[in-house]
Amino acid sequence: MSRRVTQLFPVLVVEDDADTREAMKSALEVYGYTVVTAADGSEALEQLHKGLKPCLILLDLMMPGMDGFEFVNEKRQDPRISAIPVVIYSGHHDAESNAERLGAQGYFQKPVDVENLLNLVEKYRARPAPTP
Repeated sequence: MSRRVTQLFPVLVVEDDADTREAMKSALEVYGYTVVTAADGSEALEQLHKGLKPCLILLDLMMPGMDGFEFVNEKRQDPRISAIPVVIYSGHHDAESNAERLGAQGYFQKPVDVENLLNLVEKYRARPAPTP
């Protein structure tokens, strides 16, 4: 695959499994993406409240601490970050219905297919995080 991107805004990967988190980060960085990571929803919210403006949030649903469902509910309540697009991913068979229920812009299944990941991120790479 010969794609290399110029990206203006980072991607935020929210994943509790360190190996999966680092694998996704590495896969995106190989293609020129800037990636910031968080181990759970509360860490992600903390980064967003400190001013991180990602073009996209890649969100695992099932995490200890603040899971993806709680994260989306908290994010919706903050007008400064509510419009940042979210793509969820999950190892469960119901990723599509959960994405619809949460109002996510997309979804994909675990294990992560790099080509699918890159295609989803490509849609958002040059977009700034919306501001209120």
